Amino acid sequence: MYELCPETPADTPEVEALLDLCFAPGRTALSSYRLREGVAPVLPLCLMLRDDFGALMGAIRYWPVRVGASPVLLLGPVAVHPTAQGEGLGGLLMRESLSRATAMGWQRVMLVGDLPYYRRFGFWKLEGVEMPPPTNPDRVLGIELVPGAWSGITGAVERETGDPRPADRRSPGCIQVAPPDHHSA
Repeated sequence: MYELCPETPADTPEVEALLDLCFAPGRTALSSYRLREGVAPVLPLCLMLRDDFGALMGAIRYWPVRVGASPVLLLGPVAVHPTAQGEGLGGLLMRESLSRATAMGWQRVMLVGDLPYYRRFGFWKLEGVEMPPPTNPDRVLGIELVPGAWSGITGAVERETGDPRPADRRSPGCIQVAPPDHHSA
């Protein structure tokens, strides 16, 4: 079994260590990090996955951004400890966090990533949504949590400076989850 919990500020150093382990040292120089600077993450959607021994095996984070006047969730990063990669934990984090985002009233999510991987979760290449350079536009992907939520939404992705929260932001706390079926990764 795994324990899936929202990240708390006390968990941040451990999550940052996992991200450093999983990604290149220059990860914070990416354009998506510029959108996160000085902006609080959407903590109910920032989830951590711990094994039976309490070791952090995976984490996913979300940040509020805007495209035009529309609030959008920026997904990322998502990381799985190298010893557990390929076991479906990334998929488990994706599915659970997207389900929670829907329940909280969010309408749309975007990320910068590889379409062949993220397509399995319903993401597609966004047209007319511009991440800060030097982001490859072919890697700007989105998903609708509400049908039609991306319709007519175009423009530059900008940092969120206000309070983007939907009216009801309740999210489940910690839950126990079974190891994923490798076929559902």
